[in-house]
Order: sequence, then C-alpha cells, then structure tokens
Amino acid sequence: MKAVVVNEGGDLSIQDVEKPQITSPVQILVKVAYSGLCGSDIPRIFDHGAHFYPITLGHEFSGNVVEIGGDVVEFEVGDLVSCVPLLPCFKCEECQKHYYSLCKNYVFVGSRITGGFAEYIVLDKRNAFKLPKGVRPIEGAFFEPMTVGMHTLLLAGGCQNKNVVIVGGGTIGLLVMQCAKAMGAKSVAVIDINEERLELAKRLGANEVYNSKSLTPEEINHALSPHRFDQIVLETAGSPVTVKLAVEIAGPRAIVGLIGTLHNDITLSEKNFGLILRKELQILGSWMNYSAPWPGKEWQLVSQFFMDGKIKLDELIASIGDFDSFIKQVNSLNGNPMNGKILLNCM
Repeated sequence: MKAVVVNEGGDLSIQDVEKPQITSPVQILVKVAYSGLCGSDIPRIFDHGAHFYPITLGHEFSGNVVEIGGDVVEFEVGDLVSCVPLLPCFKCEECQKHYYSLCKNYVFVGSRITGGFAEYIVLDKRNAFKLPKGVRPIEGAFFEPMTVGMHTLLLAGGCQNKNVVIVGGGTIGLLVMQCAKAMGAKSVAVIDINEERLELAKRLGANEVYNSKSLTPEEINHALSPHRFDQIVLETAGSPVTVKLAVEIAGPRAIVGLIGTLHNDITLSEKNFGLILRKELQILGSWMNYSAPWPGKEWQLVSQFFMDGKIKLDELIASIGDFDSFIKQVNSLNGNPMNGKILLNCM
C-alpha cells in the first residue's frame, strides 16, 4: 500500500509499504478515506518533533472498516469510522476518574504509533468512533479537531445562553465557533489579525468580529461590554500575545479557556496578573478531547451537529489531494502554520 513517510529533517516521501495485518482480536483494519494535517504535525515534520523517524503521521482521519478481529462486536465490515487517536490505559487513577486526557500511560495514533497518512491502518477498536448514517467521510476527518474545542466548552459547563469570545480565527477557532452556535450560545465573537479570516468567521455565523491588529485590547473590551457577563473566552491561537489578549478583553468573572499550545515562553506582567485577580477570572486549561463514556460526549455532540447540518467545512479546507498533491502542499508550508486544512484523499 501507499504511505506518506516522514524522515528526520523534513523529508517526505511516498513509499510502498506492507499492508498492515490484524494481530489482536480487538483490532480492526480500516481503509482510510480522508486524512487531515494537524498543526501539531508541522513541528513533527519540520522541527525534529516526532518521537521517532521514519514515521507515518496522521491522527485526523476517517475510513471504512474492511476487516474485524475475533472479539470485535462494536463494528461491522463497511462501517464508516473516525479515528479516536488517544488510547489511554483505562487502569490508572486518572482513567478511573474518566480523566482520559490526563493518562500518563497512553498510546497515540499518528504520534507514538503509525498514523493515517496511508491507504490502510490497523486500529484498536477503542481508537474508532462509529459514524452514523448521514455523516460524510470528509466530515469524519474533522471530528478530532472539532472535539478539541468541544472539550473546553464542556469543561466550562457548556455555553447555552452564554457569550462566547474566540481569540484566534484559524481552523480550530472557526470549528469551535460553529460548535458554540450549535450549543445555543447567546452571542459569538471572533478576534484575529487577518481580515480574510474575520470575513470567513462572519460568513460562518459569528455575531461580531474584531481585528486586534487595528484595535487595542481596551477598544475590544469596550466593544464587548454589552456581552461581558456569562462570558467564555477561548484562546485557540497558542501564542503569548493572544493569551495576554484573552485576559485583557475578558469580562467580569469570565472563564478563560486555553486551547492553543504555546511554543514560546509567556511572561505575564503585573498588570495582566492583576486583571485575573480584579476581574475574578477563571483560567481553564484544556487538554485533548475525551470524557466518559469513552470517547466522550464531545464526540456524540459533534456527530449530532453534522447530522443536523450545523457545521460548514468547505471554506475551512485549503486543499484536498492524492498522495503526490498532499506532499506538495505540506512541503510548501516549509514549517509555517496552515491557512486552512490540508487533506489527503485516499478514496
């Protein structure tokens, strides 16, 4: 079968490798349909960030079950599934409390083991989420990044009749924006420095958008004043500047949910730290996207949102291509962030 193999130094190649075989009665063999590049894959490719080389990455993918192990009763051949990349141990105290994202003894598809940038992959049955009729294969490739934001919203107690502010209008930000709307948020605002992203946010349903390149934090805070109570601020960009901005624009007693992963140190000034105290902010860390019953309510809700037609993906996709096209698109990043999702089409 074909697979995208990453070698140390950012070298990507298409290789003919042996098709994987089921070796455990709890495994399934999946024919990959669509597989998306995650922002976390970029340093794995270009910045020596993988656990080992050579490696086939890919943890945001969908596919059809083509073979099942002897103890698998949850799936049938032909089922469309989405990858649930985390495999916690289910035995440690964290797992016993259903804090699956906090398990220290986990395996992760496309990071610690081979991933979905290939025609076929063998998964533990717990690494697959069965998609209901009506959910398309390409939508299945977006479940993992969508549930990342959903996890934060659930940790915050949901957002029905609340005012949600999203700092960062990238793919994660615009996906969680649509989830917040689907969950019944009273208002949703998006903040970014890119006018094209802000225009896209409007088209996808944002009530308000603000350009933090042309507006000061004080001006944005003032503009958000009518929606300052019952507020959830979600930081999705993962930069020291946007974390500080999230604190500065938050309303009184807001929940500030941190989703983006920092790659540089952050220093909070005395003023910013004082804002956390004086506004009585709740700082909410959010890691991955799992809860009970496994893999979590996040995955069930996203499934329902797609079935209800509440999520729009077309304008969030930068490219969809075969193996050759996919490698060209990834190489063109040269280590820089994506502007829209890059997808491998294995169908």
